[in-house]
Amino acid sequence: MSASREPAGPRSYGSGARILSIGIASTGLLTFAYFSIASKVLPEVSAKRIDLLWSVMFVIISVIYRPIEQLLSRTIAERRSRGQAQHTLRVPLLIQGGFALIFLTLTLALHGPLVRLFDHDAALYWVLIAGTLAYAASYFARGWLAGHQRFGLFGGLVLMESTSRIAFAIAVAVGITSGQTAVALGIAAAPFVSLIVVPVAFARSGAPGRSGGVLDAPITVDEADAALAGPGTEAVQETAAHDDLSLRRGGGFAVWVSGIMLSEQTLLNAAVLTVDATSSRAALAGIVFNVLLIARAPLQLFQAIQTSLLPHLTGLEATAGHEAFARAIRITVLAISAFAVAVALGLLLIGPFVMRHVLFGQLYTYPRFGLALIGLGMGLHLTSGALNQAALARDEARAAACCWVVAAVVFVAWMLIPAISDEVLRTEVGYAGATGLLALLLAALYRRGTTQLVPAPV
Repeated sequence: MSASREPAGPRSYGSGARILSIGIASTGLLTFAYFSIASKVLPEVSAKRIDLLWSVMFVIISVIYRPIEQLLSRTIAERRSRGQAQHTLRVPLLIQGGFALIFLTLTLALHGPLVRLFDHDAALYWVLIAGTLAYAASYFARGWLAGHQRFGLFGGLVLMESTSRIAFAIAVAVGITSGQTAVALGIAAAPFVSLIVVPVAFARSGAPGRSGGVLDAPITVDEADAALAGPGTEAVQETAAHDDLSLRRGGGFAVWVSGIMLSEQTLLNAAVLTVDATSSRAALAGIVFNVLLIARAPLQLFQAIQTSLLPHLTGLEATAGHEAFARAIRITVLAISAFAVAVALGLLLIGPFVMRHVLFGQLYTYPRFGLALIGLGMGLHLTSGALNQAALARDEARAAACCWVVAAVVFVAWMLIPAISDEVLRTEVGYAGATGLLALLLAALYRRGTTQLVPAPV
């Protein structure tokens, strides 16, 4: 197939990250506000159920949908860097649809246990199903937008999502409606409303030949494989001639990234689930959830950097820009370090007061040193995210997944061993330790990859 050229002038990594940061920073703040309002307008146990619903849903959608977002972003960016405008969407659609069907089948089969998980509240069960299925389309759109570096529309999508979600909590707060179900419906409605930006994106794309978004464009397997294998691989250059190979490679990439996403969600949510299962205090899982929101909100903001970083690094790999590749990672990690230190200091000074009297309504005293540990762990988590994008850009998804799985297993084991009787403090120490281990493992992987890319001195 002759390669058609896309219009020049894609946004730079820095420009894209700045644009996305506006939308995703607002999203992080609005998400934080949503749970803050929920904790004030609902009884403690009802607020905990909303926290649990969110935790379960985002474990699921991160594991089954974000891999396709990453696959689309990497594949489209790599092909665009080679001047190819058309990108087949059939394989990612098949994988995404398969994941959604598996989810629906398992959820219907596990109706009883899932309803019991939400204290026999069937409404939350149906919110889980509707919201999770809607996110299939939302994350597919995110991957397409990221690969084409449509960062303004990407930011608009996530901002529309968080705005519509918090509207339901505000409606309860001002008395328009009431109750746990009314607050929870915002979680299901948000991904549907966010898709308003999709027609705008395709309207701007024009004809398929210009946009790079076609379902069954004539595509050879060497082009599909090159998008996933990275440059300089002779086996990819030569290729076979069957489309099922691209499905195999795409599926393999998605499986490894699913492992990464499952491990990341384990770091963010396992403590909520283990405390909910083992604690005699019904609302303590909600306290743990609030503590981990300190990490979750910046991580949501960092999606702006991650989303723009992956297609940027993939393009650099395709054009052999190894020094620029390393510079992008170095600048990102330095910025993260400065941010994490500032957050940790802020939590030491005013963290307990803000958590108890400003953000959340539960009568719980948050220890300042434990909050500072969460701040430092958040920085290590963000650093791991940057190093993870470098690994994906270099087609090292399997090695990166192993690093994440090791850290997640260590964290779960720590939470199940009562080395620290205070379960909130155990969470704070465990999160900081697990993210530190993860950052070390991914840093070793990054250094190994960099050494392999640098030519030996003559």
